[in-house]
Amino acid sequence: MGTDPALPRTLLSADAEALPAGAGAELGREYRMLRDIVEGGAAAVAVLDTRLRYVYVNPHMARINGVPVREHLGRTLTEVMPGVERPADVPWAVLRDGRPRDVVVSGVMGDAGHRARREWHCVYHRRYDERGRVLGLIAVGVEVTEPRRYVNELERAHGRMAMLHAATLRIGTTLDLETTCRELVDFVVRDLADGASVDLVVDDGPPGPAPGGLMRLRRAAVSRSPELAERLGRPPVLGEVNEHGPASPVRRVLERGRPLLTRLPGRRPPGLRGPYADRLAEYRAAGIHSGLVVPLTTDSRSVGVLALVRAGSSPAFTVEDGVVAQELAGRASRALERARHYAREHSMALELQRALLSEPTLPHPDLETASRYLPADDSAVVGGDWYDSLALPRGRNLLVIGDVMGHGVEAAVAMSHYRSMLRALASSGLPLHEMLHAADRMIAASGFDRVATCLLALGDPATDTISYANAGHLPPLRITPEGRVELVPLPAGPPLGTGLGAYETVTRSGLPGGTLLLYTDGLVERRDEDIDISLARLTDLRLPPGGALDEILDGILAHAATGSVHDDIALLAARVRQV
Repeated sequence: MGTDPALPRTLLSADAEALPAGAGAELGREYRMLRDIVEGGAAAVAVLDTRLRYVYVNPHMARINGVPVREHLGRTLTEVMPGVERPADVPWAVLRDGRPRDVVVSGVMGDAGHRARREWHCVYHRRYDERGRVLGLIAVGVEVTEPRRYVNELERAHGRMAMLHAATLRIGTTLDLETTCRELVDFVVRDLADGASVDLVVDDGPPGPAPGGLMRLRRAAVSRSPELAERLGRPPVLGEVNEHGPASPVRRVLERGRPLLTRLPGRRPPGLRGPYADRLAEYRAAGIHSGLVVPLTTDSRSVGVLALVRAGSSPAFTVEDGVVAQELAGRASRALERARHYAREHSMALELQRALLSEPTLPHPDLETASRYLPADDSAVVGGDWYDSLALPRGRNLLVIGDVMGHGVEAAVAMSHYRSMLRALASSGLPLHEMLHAADRMIAASGFDRVATCLLALGDPATDTISYANAGHLPPLRITPEGRVELVPLPAGPPLGTGLGAYETVTRSGLPGGTLLLYTDGLVERRDEDIDISLARLTDLRLPPGGALDEILDGILAHAATGSVHDDIALLAARVRQV
């Protein structure tokens, strides 16, 4: 490289009269044109020596920096503008190999009256003298603050849309309320915060506001980044209920329906006492400095609040973060409301069904019975399974088991109709196939749209026989005194409510010392398995010989629990008491 020249006594901004003597008019015009381009344009132009010190800057660059032209000369960029960010190795690389390079320079620039963060796209070229020696660099820059801001906003908007789309796929994957809350906090901690919690409005108390006008919220889910979890130490407490008065920020968020941005004070506010003061001190010790509380609301009600915190080196929450969080909360609120509605309906249907199934049945004293009801363990709402045991004249006993199509409260109500109808028909003395035929006609004629499968088993001690009639149900099982499980093959007619009729009564010999088991399809059906394989697997069971009926049912349910139970299970076991 060449030797650094002394700073020129005459800059480009010198008067045209400073040109060498004898310079022609044409050269003067060219000089003035060049000066107009360099000093009158919107580009920033600088000339640097081989030590990257300013030799020349045009007036536009001086205005950008807020530093007079003369204060640039002989100093480097870092000395003139210490806060400006740029790739420091790029100018040196251009000096070494002469290949032009461009960079983006950014930083807070301007004079004292108007300083703002700005960005410039600069190109460095190597500068030579007339002998080809390297004199330094020429840097030309054009401001790109607005275009880059526009591009950045587009990228942020695209990122927000991608995040909201991902939230739609990852939040509300089940109808379980607690799972949905966990999905929400885990999602925001991954993409938006260092810690998050969901508190749900408690509305299972007596009607009207809580005593003193307090609003009660239950902590349903908490998630923290590994760093924040380590700083906080103790694990979060779920299920605790906090009461919020009219002055509570959480209460205001729910009532106004708008997010609340908070900055944790550096010191403990004067006069602050109680649990909140202790919690604030704990948060400050963990490095939490910024909070955002967002309402979880639907069109009809307040569901709860989503609270987010940032700690350590994470930037404080902004208004834009509040907008994103509110949109995210709106989508999550709908999933939470669906889960809450499901939980309420599931609870109502389950209680109704259990209440109906718990009605006392009165078999003859010579018949021993036991029953079980097991609700599904997935997201399916409780179904319409039922069973019954009825004492009939002449020492006979009628066992009934059935399964109404569909799930929910409607299925449970339909189940009660079927059960009552069959009880009434049983007292009429009709043969089994006529009982099913009459029930089928009545349901079809009523326009009731809930069909049901049903199996009847009538034990007659006088003849030591069991008669069966089947309306689309799975065949019963007989369990021998030695503990073997066998299917009782039966013809199956159409389900009740179809209006198709055509049922048949089949009589088989009794089961001396054995047990008869009636069950619903939840015991054997699996989504990825053929029903014949499931039934064959059930007959492979070996149960304790002569075991109590409760032990037999427990063993069968333990077998069912080896896989995921996707439908309700009802079991009814019966055997003749040994004298």
